Amino acid sequence: MKAILVRVGVDHAYGAWNAPVDPRTGHFVFVPIPDNAKKEYTHGNERKYDEIEAPLNEFAAKSGVSSLCCPKTLRMRNMHLDPDFEYLTYGDNGTRRGARIATLSANDLLVFYAGLRSIEQRKELVYALVGIFVVQEVVRAHSVPSEKRHENAHTRWTIISENDVVVRGKSGVSGRFDRCIPIGEWRENAYRVCSPIEDAWGGLTVKNGYIQRSAVPPAFHNAERFYRWFQSQDITLLERNN
Repeated sequence: MKAILVRVGVDHAYGAWNAPVDPRTGHFVFVPIPDNAKKEYTHGNERKYDEIEAPLNEFAAKSGVSSLCCPKTLRMRNMHLDPDFEYLTYGDNGTRRGARIATLSANDLLVFYAGLRSIEQRKELVYALVGIFVVQEVVRAHSVPSEKRHENAHTRWTIISENDVVVRGKSGVSGRFDRCIPIGEWRENAYRVCSPIEDAWGGLTVKNGYIQRSAVPPAFHNAERFYRWFQSQDITLLERNN
């Protein structure tokens, strides 16, 4: 088994905002990064940040905070909804950032994490796992049939790159988490995986647990060990984005 840790969701570098999390419950809102402004879409396949309004309002009501909304700069953009937990898909460039992802096979793992903004300590980010795919298959994006092109951000465009791949997760064992699992801490001038957690996983292919930003998503040294740890976390998997 192989497993790769992938950063997803809007953040300071991609969108200049962070989605909220309630550290008391682990409840969070999944807010994707904005799409490339130059991209065009097949008819009806653009995804707007309006979709996030209801989940943010529901989160605010349950968490007892004032109303939340995406900043105007985001609402004027289209979303790059990836991963899409409703369809259990994730797309990436299979020759660059996602070169390692392109080599995944059935039953390998894609593990998603995000930098979320705490509603209690607004200056603090909560680096946390937010979803997982047990791989069903990895296919070339341009080979996805037209009737399934709406299922992933990389196949909603009018022009699909020959380099892109789409990962499909297995239903029942893949999805968005009902609550996030905090894994990060500020250490040595960066956000890193907490040492006891990385030790429990068996280590990552990055120096000192660095997860703040990476050009190449890190891999787990021992995917089976990580998966046993994950299964002990009592997480419910949801096949929806929010």
